[in-house]
Amino acid sequence: MTTTTVKTVKCVVWDLDNTVWDGVLLEDGDVTLRPDVVEVIRTLDERGILHSIASRNDHDAAMAKLTEFGIADYFLHPQIHWGNKSDSIRAVAEAINIGIDTLAFVDDQPFERDEVGFAHAQVLCIDALDAAAIPGLPEMRPRFVTADSRERRHLYRADIRRKHAEDAHQGTDEDFLASLGMRFTIAPAQERDLQRAEELTVRTNQLNATGYTYSYEELDAFRRSPGHDLLVAGLEDTYGTYGKIGLALVERGDDTWTVKLLLMSCRVMSRGVGSVLLNHLIRSAHDAGVGLRAEFVPTSRNRTMFVTYKFSGFREVGRNGDVSVLEHDGTRLQGFPPYMDVTVEH
Repeated sequence: MTTTTVKTVKCVVWDLDNTVWDGVLLEDGDVTLRPDVVEVIRTLDERGILHSIASRNDHDAAMAKLTEFGIADYFLHPQIHWGNKSDSIRAVAEAINIGIDTLAFVDDQPFERDEVGFAHAQVLCIDALDAAAIPGLPEMRPRFVTADSRERRHLYRADIRRKHAEDAHQGTDEDFLASLGMRFTIAPAQERDLQRAEELTVRTNQLNATGYTYSYEELDAFRRSPGHDLLVAGLEDTYGTYGKIGLALVERGDDTWTVKLLLMSCRVMSRGVGSVLLNHLIRSAHDAGVGLRAEFVPTSRNRTMFVTYKFSGFREVGRNGDVSVLEHDGTRLQGFPPYMDVTVEH
């Protein structure tokens, strides 16, 4: 396992006046877009780093100007109103469903940066004068840029369309999930999956049962190991692909298998898929005639994974320092959700 000393920023939240553009929109409608800022936004977008807005402004006028400049589509869940920037930062984190400690905030006003920094000490606050240097910051340089990361903004855009469809849906939650035509795949990791697999261990916190982080090289060794199974999960539906959204590492002993790592992307939390990969592991162990254990390390954010284990028939049988050892009861075998087509590749 590896530890990362620099946390990669997942989303940069921008002020607008005298930050994304020169001038104050409501004082002078003829503001000028800053080309260096646009280049920064595009560069980070290609690396899979998202963008949003926290601006004290008139929402409609600001969005119209961003659309006129051709950059409105870069910004997810923009917070354009007269409230505190710290509240806007929190709203962005909640809307995207990421930790507030993975945000950066760019503003030309020291007061605004201080207000955000006081409320959210984990947020990286950056002076707009330093915007051109942002791509060179260690926090803005993920180790790998994968196909999933290059498409990340579009994946989140598809999520927004799904949410709008869900809000408009008349019927039960299960009826809506059935309408999505979800297709879930589970397959042994291939070499081409390893960059995304490392990225998942680094980026996923809420739905990560242990919080373990593995490097590309460590994952490749597990992939090649006859004593381990490294599985990746993918999901797609009528709105498009979610990309690779799950990862499991199983250590296979003669009598007992141990789940060393189980994680799911936070983006699929509301799709009822959290237990699909785990149920596959339970059935695989049962079919092989072996017991199944799992390691779990509680954090401030991954309780959902503990609940998933408990509902799937696991109980704690021991501890090793911070690590809880859970064991499946061997009897509770659950099927896959009826609204989902699950394919297991070998």
